[in-house]
Amino acid sequence: MSGPRSTSWRVRARDLPGHLSLALLTLIGLAAFGWPFLVSAPVGASHGQDAPWLFAALVGLSGAVVLAEQGSRRLDAKSVAMIGVIAALGGAMRVLSAGVAGLEPMFFVVVLAGRVLGARLAFLTGALSLLTGAFLTGAVGPWAPFQMVATGWVALGAALLPPVRGRAEVWLLAAYGLLAGLLYGLVMNLWFWPFLGASAPDGAGFVAGAPIETNLRHYLAFYLLTSLGWDLPRGLLTATLTVLAGRPLLRTLRRATRRAAFDAPVRFAPAIPSRTPDRADAPTQGGMS
Repeated sequence: MSGPRSTSWRVRARDLPGHLSLALLTLIGLAAFGWPFLVSAPVGASHGQDAPWLFAALVGLSGAVVLAEQGSRRLDAKSVAMIGVIAALGGAMRVLSAGVAGLEPMFFVVVLAGRVLGARLAFLTGALSLLTGAFLTGAVGPWAPFQMVATGWVALGAALLPPVRGRAEVWLLAAYGLLAGLLYGLVMNLWFWPFLGASAPDGAGFVAGAPIETNLRHYLAFYLLTSLGWDLPRGLLTATLTVLAGRPLLRTLRRATRRAAFDAPVRFAPAIPSRTPDRADAPTQGGMS
């Protein structure tokens, strides 16, 4: 019985660097969004100071995830190609909508891709989709790394949903898409809300040094007043597209991401000569009378 246990342990140990890199990415993202709640001094004017550091951490740790996936043999040439195609598709869909009235069909692609690719590759694909869309639309600024983290979390959440298939999976992903559309806005507002100062609505502004529950109550009021009207269309559009086109797209993505045997060794066997009849086997003249 020691054989199977040791094999399972080797698999878990081989996956450990990827899990650690993804956990560290998540912790850094949480710290980047939430640090104003933990300080008592004024928080400054914007996230312009820490955004470059967040982007550098994203790039470095994403590279660590890629190396870990290659080391565990989960990332092959076909997987890399699929991540690139999905990121390009998500970016293109962001160009089509440009976030008008909160309608962003990109999240439909991000949710389904996250479901198919698994947790670590899902986070990378979500973040790259957002970055691609940001470059295509020219919307690259200090908010971009925060959007990358939030979109990566959307894809990650889809990967962590219960393993169901068929219509149940489509409806589960549709419900998640609705929720993710709301949660994305709920998280993303944190990148600028603590710095609004007097421009925030009354009773909905950040108060430096106030108890966390006070600022959370103010933030909930701010979200309901300003952001819900944009986030609800995003969630409804994601859910609708998932119901209408989720099943065929899931089949397509799963078919396309099956491992290809690019590294299978090619062997050329020597040709087998055709057998010629022996002299003794050849019929003699007159043998047939």
